[in-house]
Amino acid sequence: MSRLRRARLCEEAPRPGWRAPAAAVVTVLAALLALAGCAKREPPSGGPLDVEPPRVIGSSPDSGAAGVSRGARLTITFSERMEPEATGEAAELAPRVPIHRRRWSGHTLTLEPAESLGVNRTYTLFLGTAAYDIHGNHLENGKTIVFSTAPAFPAGGIEGDLEARGFPAGGTYLWCYDAATGHTPDSTARDFDAIGLVDRLGHFRLSGLAVPGRYRLWAFADLNNNRSFEPSADILAAVDTVFELSAAKPWASGVTLRVVNPRAPGRLRGAVIDSSGDSLGVLRVQVITPEDTLRALQFDVDADNQFDLKLPAGTLRVRAYRDLDRSHSWQPDREPASDLVTVVVPPAADVLNVRLTVRRPRGKP
Repeated sequence: MSRLRRARLCEEAPRPGWRAPAAAVVTVLAALLALAGCAKREPPSGGPLDVEPPRVIGSSPDSGAAGVSRGARLTITFSERMEPEATGEAAELAPRVPIHRRRWSGHTLTLEPAESLGVNRTYTLFLGTAAYDIHGNHLENGKTIVFSTAPAFPAGGIEGDLEARGFPAGGTYLWCYDAATGHTPDSTARDFDAIGLVDRLGHFRLSGLAVPGRYRLWAFADLNNNRSFEPSADILAAVDTVFELSAAKPWASGVTLRVVNPRAPGRLRGAVIDSSGDSLGVLRVQVITPEDTLRALQFDVDADNQFDLKLPAGTLRVRAYRDLDRSHSWQPDREPASDLVTVVVPPAADVLNVRLTVRRPRGKP
């Protein structure tokens, strides 16, 4: 159909109430098809969902650089567009230097320090996992970029793995302090001498430490991602070891740090042995926690009379019973039960092979 003919059809839409004769049905259908061509064509909306985490693909200065200008502007370049505010705020310097301005150019974030960097000082430009792209995908491992204004980059470092119990290892900060100062952490001051980040596989590498030197570490898991330690939500654990670095042995390698979330639940596994001879009702396990001594938690056992429970850490009292009336509460005078057993369940730990033997109440046939 010619372009002129199509234009006329677009102009000659039927008037309201007009009815086509039967013989004109084919013509009208052809016209409607032509009218579809009057609509503006658009590329299909949507597309594959972006679930790929962003990556840091460049920085200035590079990690390991020495002789960096005290007036340097610091840049981080990402693999894709980032959410500017959250990502900008997630980038900091340690030891702390106030940031005058954070500005963006495409995928690159530039930090302008409010004051000159120190003479012969080593800094870590670090970026936590609170940084995320415009689709909401967070930086997977965080990033540390270590550089120095001294002529030579310091030779010392600590590397190893974090064994995290009850929380994900990835994104955990390692705050490093010179042990000679006797300093204790202050999350608001961010006054650590160096900082490291643990990747999602639990590995860390903390470089740029002066030798000889003695260093203490604290593990900080920012579980609510607000870049500040809150005792009710986060984890801040001291590492007992003091790491001594020397010119002959500047690196402490193969280190394993073990950190437990004190609020993580534990696991209680075991079996119920039913010697009551009853087959009515349901076998259950009753757990009394220190926080709620008046109301017990109730759990059914499986078909093999086994139980596998995730419970709050602490000293728990546990019994099994046969719930004859299915009331989800134990009736001591008439329902078979085991003795009340005290079990200590550590945070993020497994307590296995607990055996609870159910017997008829005393005096009951």
